Amino acid sequence: MSRPPQDSLHTAAFVTPAGADWLASASASPRGVQALWAQSPTAAVTLPCGTAFDVISMDALFGRQVVSRLWSDGPGTGPVAAQGGRVMLFAVPGAAQRLPALLGWEEWGAAAPPLLCYGRGDAVTVPPLFPPDPGPPPPGAAEHAARESGARESGARESAPAPSPRWLVAPDVRAPWLPGPEVLLWACVRAARATGDDLGGTAVTSAPAMFPG
Repeated sequence: MSRPPQDSLHTAAFVTPAGADWLASASASPRGVQALWAQSPTAAVTLPCGTAFDVISMDALFGRQVVSRLWSDGPGTGPVAAQGGRVMLFAVPGAAQRLPALLGWEEWGAAAPPLLCYGRGDAVTVPPLFPPDPGPPPPGAAEHAARESGARESGARESAPAPSPRWLVAPDVRAPWLPGPEVLLWACVRAARATGDDLGGTAVTSAPAMFPG
């Protein structure tokens, strides 16, 4: 198993070939996943949890606080992704079952926002190996941007498009270090203490459902 990343802050946005091998190893058909990525490296793929990794999903604000705490005061993180307004931390297999129980015993556990814990029997959609190429701006993009700027100045509000799924810390080795439930408990409790009553979350739940792509 790889050693903790510790002080070497790694925020790679692209998955290396070795990291892709690790992700594909979670599938019952690694060669099929690799073939799909070879044909379309910007394709999102759904992978089962519980063998190569578990996934702990947190709302974006709390998740970033947990990641920051792990890097500033802890051992670092394994792969981390952002998707659908949430942060996905990849953890050791078994963490999805153990973490909710550990948080339930902690005084500050109830202060954490609800976590979605994906383990054996669940699946998650992981971001593409490479972010999609935005390509050249469409015709009229400058005029559209000017109209949006004028609308904002006049007080009108338009909903911004959701950001594309992406890696915050991309896997880059065949056996990345992954945090266990105790490490994640430590980071969640400290993040909850730092934010106090502003979060006002409820109990952590383990959700046997596919993470939306």
